[in-house]
This record gives sequence, structure tokens and C-alpha cells, in this order.
Amino acid sequence: MSTIAQAKQLDVQDSLASFRAFFQHESNTIYLDGNSLGKLPIQAKKDIANAVDKQWGENLIRSWNDHWLDLPKRLEQKLALLLGAKATELKVGESTSVNLYKVIHALLSSNITAKNLLTDSLNFPTDVYVMEGLAKQFDCKPPTIVAYVHDLKADLPLLKAEIKKQSGIVCLSLVSYKSAWLYPMKSLNEFAEQHNSIIVWDLSHAVGVVDINLAESKTKIALGCTYKFLNGGPGSPAFLFIQEELITELHSPIQGWFGHKKPFDFSLPYEPSDGIGRFDAGTPQVLSLVAMEAGLDLTLKAGIDAIRKKSMMQTSYLVELIQEKLIPLGFTIETPMNPEERGSHITLAHPESWRVCKALIIGKGDGVKIIPDFRPPQYLRLGIAPIYTRYIDLFNSIERIEHIILSQEYLEIDAEKPTVT
Repeated sequence: MSTIAQAKQLDVQDSLASFRAFFQHESNTIYLDGNSLGKLPIQAKKDIANAVDKQWGENLIRSWNDHWLDLPKRLEQKLALLLGAKATELKVGESTSVNLYKVIHALLSSNITAKNLLTDSLNFPTDVYVMEGLAKQFDCKPPTIVAYVHDLKADLPLLKAEIKKQSGIVCLSLVSYKSAWLYPMKSLNEFAEQHNSIIVWDLSHAVGVVDINLAESKTKIALGCTYKFLNGGPGSPAFLFIQEELITELHSPIQGWFGHKKPFDFSLPYEPSDGIGRFDAGTPQVLSLVAMEAGLDLTLKAGIDAIRKKSMMQTSYLVELIQEKLIPLGFTIETPMNPEERGSHITLAHPESWRVCKALIIGKGDGVKIIPDFRPPQYLRLGIAPIYTRYIDLFNSIERIEHIILSQEYLEIDAEKPTVT
């Protein structure tokens, strides 16, 4: 039987325990939603204040030369270390959806591969929306969505059969947002290349908790957000990776001045940058770029190997607690049981998942509030950010869910949902 003493001992042994102090925490609250929005690094508050008060407030336009023009490149160099890529293959800026639009538009406008679009039912919906819109814009057939019988994991033989049947542009999420299933990146990249296809990987639910090496995995194109496990802040800039050999074959559909070869010459006609900079468009989002650096620095300092190791240990510990305390109460685990096949959240299913989620967030009296999230139709996601999540947090959260069910506290909760769940 799991005990609170065991949880406390695991925290004592945790090599990353000291990193928790670098984040802001709300008292009497357990946060298990870092897979949606990461916590605020304390250094980020200082960096933002300095950028607003000093760089903008006092230095004004001079800060472009003194601080801001080099900021994206500095972040790209740091992301390159994390992702096993060259800094010249990475571009920081925009949102994931905008970057996906730009790069798939560029692929459709090229002769690199056939103009067939393929995705699957585990992909994040915004990726599918972007592909559907581009199919209309290019007057090609709608994207093929490979549908699986369940949300747990992809049917790889079925997915490969579809890639083999229609070569083209494939978009997949490296970690599924519902189940946290982790795709075999390298083998799928190799299979796609053998069948004249390119996979565009969405790394949003993986970056910062999964050890990704874009070079070793033979990835050609990838993108993702930085506001989840990288703790970059709400709406923080996304990133785009394009393999060096492909860059000059692709052209951004948005010919903005920051994508120009010499943007401050203000010359006509437009000449795209020779490198990944051609996928820049307008003025960089300076304050958001400033805000995201602290979280990235902490991830690099902790080391992705240590983060991934703790993620697998904590998700395994959480699974043990769930099997002991919640499976007998009607919950099912909708995440792969093998820690090497999952990202850093555990998904539960239960007929009352939403009201349980709401009861956790509201809390009971002076008791602890716990923040997970809910995804339709009946998924309760428990996100683990190893850089600040403790074992005691996981123990207390499962005990609280157990109490909500046994006491039927969820019956006191109305089923009304806010916009963000």
C-alpha cells in the first residue's frame, strides 16, 4: 500500500527538487496542468520588469540595437541545444498554428512531395483545421484523417498503410494531447522518406519533457509551442524547425519585412532571407520573447535527460496510485502503461470526470485545491511537470479524487462548464 511517508521519501531523493524554488507557487494549491500552461518562473517576472521599465521605458528605440534584435537568435541557440538541431534550422516566433500554416503552404507550393495531406484522429484539432483550410486554398482534396478505434494510441500498421497509399505531407503530434502516447519518431520519419512523404511534427506536448533529437531522428520539419512544459507564459512564441537542406526549397507565404534579406534597407522588390529567417514575417513579439527565456534556461540547466527520467518515474508512480485507489472506483487509465511510450501526463476516464475535475479545482472548505484539466468526452488529465511537481502532490491528488468519489462530493457540483476546462 502506498503511503504519504513513501511520497515524502521520494521527494527527498529527487535530484530536481531544488528547481521548484525557481517558480511561483500558490499556497494550498496543487498544480497538475503544466501540460496546458506552465508555471511562472520567478526570473521571468524580473526579466519582464526590466524589459518594460528599462529597455522600453528608458532606452526606447535604442533597445532594438542594444537588446532586442539579437533576442530571437539567442533563444534559437538555446532551443537548438534542447532539440538536437542547428540554431540556423530554428525560428522562434508566431504561434504554432501560424507556423504550421506557413510551412504546409510552403510545401504545397513546392515540388518536394505530392500535394496529399494526411493526419490522424489523435492529432490536436488546430492542426487539422489548418490543413483543411489549406486544402480549400490549394483546391486539393481534404486531408485524410486516419481514424483509430480508440484514443489510446495510433494503429501504426494502419497509419503506415495510408502513408504508403498516398505519399505527401503528413502532420502528427509527437505526444498525443489526449492519451500522452509517444509516437516512434525516427522509424516513422524513415518510413515516410521511403515513401516520398514528409512528416511535419507538432512537438507541443513533448518539448521540455521528452528527449528530442531532431538530427538523430531524421526529422525534416517540426514546430511547437513554448507555454506548456517550457514555461514560456501564456501565448509565448512558438518555434519552427526546417532541416537545413530543405530551407532554400521552401518559401513563406507571408513576405514580411523581417523575412527580407536586408530588412532595414527597405528595398524593393522583396528578397527572402537565405536561411530560416525567410519564415519571419513582422516585428518580433519582444515582451513575449523576453518572458520565455527564463523557463528555457531552467529546462537546460536541469537537463532534459534528468527531466525525462523523473517524468517516467512520476508517471509510473501516479499509475500505481491510480491502480490502487481509483481503478476499483470505476476509473480507467487511458494512457499507455509503458513509460517509454508516453509523454508526461496521465489521462483517466470516468463517467463523472468533469464534475470530479470541477470539485478538485473548487476544493472543499479550507482544503487543498487541485488543478488538472478536462478533455471531452470524459477525460481527466493529470499533467506532470518534473521540474516543479512533487511526489507528495501526486499522492495527495489521488487521495482527494478517491475522497470525492467515495463521499459522492461530485454530486454537489453542477455540470456547467466554463470556456476553458
